[in-house]
This record gives sequence, structure tokens and C-alpha cells, in this order.
Amino acid sequence: MKRLLAPIVIGLLGAAILVALGVWQVQRLHWKEAILAEIDATIAGEAQPLPRLISPADQRYMPVELEGRFGDGALYVLVSTQGDGPGWRVISDFTTEDGRRVLVDRGFTPVAQKDATRPEAQAAITGNLHWPDDRTSATPANDPAGNIWYARDIADMADRLDTEPLLVVARAIDPADPGIRPMPVDSSGIRNDHLQYAGTWFSLAAAWLLMTGVWIRHRLQGKD
Repeated sequence: MKRLLAPIVIGLLGAAILVALGVWQVQRLHWKEAILAEIDATIAGEAQPLPRLISPADQRYMPVELEGRFGDGALYVLVSTQGDGPGWRVISDFTTEDGRRVLVDRGFTPVAQKDATRPEAQAAITGNLHWPDDRTSATPANDPAGNIWYARDIADMADRLDTEPLLVVARAIDPADPGIRPMPVDSSGIRNDHLQYAGTWFSLAAAWLLMTGVWIRHRLQGKD
């Protein structure tokens, strides 16, 4: 029995640790799903007037509606979408009826449409406030001179178009621009890999027990 004590203790202890890590990831999965459900509920909520006092921590994804006029300026953020391939997010300045100037992410336009004329136009917009985190360590520097942007850097864009550092991502624009398809915010881009992580830990626990069984069998056969 003494020959089996070490593999049994090590096997059970190791498997218990791996299973505990898997259970923790399952708990994290439920936590993340609750957060995503809350975000989805916020995005789909009733639209409100553009708030006067801005609080990114409290107003992320807040649904808003505004009326006013697009300016004739536009910034182009390089993107690639499934089905459409490469293209541009069109970011325009928008002056509300009460005189506020904000950024509006109008949506996707094909690569060839970058030089299309975008005149001033009256519009009504429903969308969501957003503070995107597009930039990573691998994201190239923007090229404002060439009007090629690789991330929606709100402060720099606001300075370029002389607006508040506030971005509304459009869900619908009336009248619609046939050359631009809205790309509304949603939770699909928020990573939720906890189920995969849980499966990995549980698989490792099963493999650990299997190897423990092999070790025990060798001990029973008088092999070390």
C-alpha cells in the first residue's frame, strides 16, 4: 500500500487543483455572460437625448437620439468586415439643433468610396455613446495628413473636426446615405473565452488522472 500512497496523493491533489481551476472558469463564464446580457440590454434600451454631463464609466453604450446637421468633413478608419472585406468607417462631425458638435460613426463604406462627396446634410440619428478601445500595441500610427486612421482615437478625431470628444455610433440615420451601412455597437466583439478555458482545465484533470492510473498500474506490477 505504501507504494501506492505517493501516486494516489499526487494524482488526487493535482486533479483537484485542475478541477478547481475549471470550476472557477465556469463561474467566470456565468459572470461574463451576465455582464454581456447587461450590455445588450443597455444597447437596446430606449433612446435618450444627448446628455449634457458626460461620464464614460456610466454612459458607455447609452442609447441616444439627436437631430441636426452633418458637416462636410469626414475621417476614415480602415476596417475589414466579414463578407465585405476591407473598407472604411466614416466618422463625421455633427452639429445638433442646440449647437453641440459631436463625432458620429456613420458606418461602413467600401474602399473605393473614400473620395465620395459627403455634403452637409440634415439628419436624425439614433445610436449609442461609445468610447472604443481600438488601439493595441500592434496598431499603426494614424496618418491624419492622408486621412487614414487605424483606430478611433476620439481625442485626436475631435481635435481634427473641432468637436467635443464624444462619439455616437449610429444605429440608424434618417435619411440614410446609400453609400454607408451603419455598424452599430454590440457585444460580439467582447471576448468571452471562459468556456474554452474551463474545457482545457477539465481535460488536463482527466489526463492527469489517466497518467496517475498508469503510474499506479506500474507500481502494482512492481515497476517504478
